[in-house]
Amino acid sequence: MSESVINLFLVPTPIGNLKDITLRALEVLKSVDVILAEDTRTTGMLLKHLEISNNLQSYHIFNEHKAVEKLVERMKKGEVFALVSDAGTPGISDPGFLLVREVLAADLEVQCLPGPTAFVPALVNSGLPNDRFVFEGFLPHKKGRKTRIDALIEESRTMIFYESPHRLIKTLEQLTEAFGSERQACVSRELTKLHEENVRGSLEELIEYYETNPLKGEIVLTVEGVSVKKETREEKQARYLKSGKSGK
Repeated sequence: MSESVINLFLVPTPIGNLKDITLRALEVLKSVDVILAEDTRTTGMLLKHLEISNNLQSYHIFNEHKAVEKLVERMKKGEVFALVSDAGTPGISDPGFLLVREVLAADLEVQCLPGPTAFVPALVNSGLPNDRFVFEGFLPHKKGRKTRIDALIEESRTMIFYESPHRLIKTLEQLTEAFGSERQACVSRELTKLHEENVRGSLEELIEYYETNPLKGEIVLTVEGVSVKKETREEKQARYLKSGKSGK
């Protein structure tokens, strides 16, 4: 059985350390007809460093709706594309979903390569439970922000947010108001870079820390879920007896 022709590759790129590019990513970026880039200048510098010379085309949040139809038509004619974002995996808080959806709807083939994604090392570094987690990405800047946070008050899974340096303290304060000051969290920044930092503590401690320590760089905020109280053996037995009596 012959392998299907891939029309669109999603290629993760380094989030900081350029050594994190994979051999397979290099192979794909060299072989495709066109590389779709969120920012052609950023991707252009990466390709120059990797000694890759290939056709670059702009594809970002402001032109994706207009570009999708034409890109799908070109794929139907045989052109093969790779989509990259400025850093990390395309489609994770970056453009990509719309294109993938329309390519699949056209009965064409999509393949996503494994590779760098900021929230994975942040989650594992945090020391918080990672057997179950929920990725929230960026919170709304204004409208709907409080509603989104309030909807997470009873969330028991570890929560992961992306945040900008100038909004971090505001977010920590809003989470403290909703979750309580003792909720444990971790702020990860400059992941994979020389000055990588992971600051762990309660929400209150993190607010105090960042009020005197200015922030730079991309941030991943990992927050503990609400504790679920486990029923003791005695409580289970009492509940069983009570249910048995009520059934008579």
